[in-house]
Amino acid sequence: QVQLVESGGGLVQAGGSLRLSCAASGRTFSIYTLGWFRQAPGKEREFVAAINWSGAITYYADSVKGRITISRDNAQNTVHLQMNSLKPEDTAVYYCAANNKFRFGAVITGMYNYWGQGTQVTISS
Repeated sequence: QVQLVESGGGLVQAGGSLRLSCAASGRTFSIYTLGWFRQAPGKEREFVAAINWSGAITYYADSVKGRITISRDNAQNTVHLQMNSLKPEDTAVYYCAANNKFRFGAVITGMYNYWGQGTQVTISS
């Protein structure tokens, strides 16, 4: 079992910044990749960013490249998502997810088998 808890969401003005965190516990040694996804009302859940658990290899959606950075704190088993230059279209519930089944499953929603409860991010104009 892997448990994931997100934090850091909130309300911020357009152009501002937020840092989301995902704390992993349980069988964290089995994780291949941890990813961030987001879902706005009425829309499909979409990939944002991911990081390889052991090798610190990162992946980003084209829509957020240059504005977000994903990183891992090894000592605390925590992954951070630093988001800058936020836009109203970034408003969504953000979820962290862990994949311990597919070594190369980094950017596809269906490849992840553990999910956090989500944290709301709202960007105002």
